[in-house]
Amino acid sequence: MKTSLFTTFLLLIFIKGFSQEIPSKEVQIKTAVLAAPEEKRAEATVYGYDSNGTFTVLRKGSNEMICIADDPNSPGFSVASYQNDLEPFMVRGRELKQEGKSFQEIFDTREAEAKSGKLKMPKDGATLYVLTADEENYSPATGEVSDTYLRYVVYLPWATSESTGLPLKPSAPGMPWIMDPGTHRAHIMITPPRN
Repeated sequence: MKTSLFTTFLLLIFIKGFSQEIPSKEVQIKTAVLAAPEEKRAEATVYGYDSNGTFTVLRKGSNEMICIADDPNSPGFSVASYQNDLEPFMVRGRELKQEGKSFQEIFDTREAEAKSGKLKMPKDGATLYVLTADEENYSPATGEVSDTYLRYVVYLPWATSESTGLPLKPSAPGMPWIMDPGTHRAHIMITPPRN
């Protein structure tokens, strides 16, 4: 009996130590919108996590921006914001990831669906902003975050180095370059140098 109680106690400590507390809805919204351009934050739609850890809409917005709160089960701090024409692409990626598909399987499935027209991709391009910070620079209780790093991704489906004049890799810090050229996931990467 003592062994059973002791084992249960240790299990509870282990689970408590490794489960992450979900920040409040207010904190998730406050931090998620930091990835968006300042003038777009107040009206952006925000996705995050309910008290059970289920991914859900935290705030319905009225402009073209969608923001994603930090995943409490992932290390560090990372929030994102993107133009709503990317939503079908992002939703499909989340669905396939939830099914347990690998990165390559997700890429191949979305590529085939985009080519067939089943997956709608942005016609004129769309931007994704990703804001990150180290775990010690983020307080899930207050939503205070410091020493952040912002990078930019401009999706241009089917674009190539030739169609954009961009190189396939940066040759200088912060230089834009094209990744996954000629595919549904072709995008311009802009990674400013870190201070």
